[in-house]
Amino acid sequence: MKKTNHTTPEEAASFLEFANNLHPLTRGISQYLIENTYPKSVKKGKILHKAGEICTTMYFVKKGVLRGFVNDENREITTWITADGELVSAICSFILQIPTHENIQTLEDCELVALSQPDLERLYLKHPSFNITVRKLIEIYYMHAEHRAYIVRLKKAEQKYQLFLKHYGHLANRVPVKHIASFLGITLETLSRLRAKK
Repeated sequence: MKKTNHTTPEEAASFLEFANNLHPLTRGISQYLIENTYPKSVKKGKILHKAGEICTTMYFVKKGVLRGFVNDENREITTWITADGELVSAICSFILQIPTHENIQTLEDCELVALSQPDLERLYLKHPSFNITVRKLIEIYYMHAEHRAYIVRLKKAEQKYQLFLKHYGHLANRVPVKHIASFLGITLETLSRLRAKK
């Protein structure tokens, strides 16, 4: 992806705060991130990354909601949902630089801060302490992946929805019901009944 103008300190502030909360950033790392990230605005409903392509960019979500989904014959299966204050990428493709089977779509108008894979690799080499930041980030997202795997393996729809509200309750009214149902592996009708009870 072609890089546009880098972020200003103000545009990068929330991303720097996010990273600094994982592990304190040196002045050099903060400056590198300001100079090597760029702002990106994406309208609701757009495909940010398409299946079959190599994902070369990681995004910090300043504002908005996105989902990952895969195509299975004639249906879309939502694999994850994320929102403000988190990172998003087709992670296996981003790390290994291979084509992905995953699509990334915006569910709201989104304001993002983008960092390319080559620039991240250079950051690791130039400022080794940033490896600690990313290790802590990976630990958090591994736990998130475990939560998702547990939810979809449960048999009872009510249990699935209760866990969704526990871990993703802040998204319950921001994500279309059909995507939540797909994410949980239940029918739209079942989820509508569960929401009516709540």
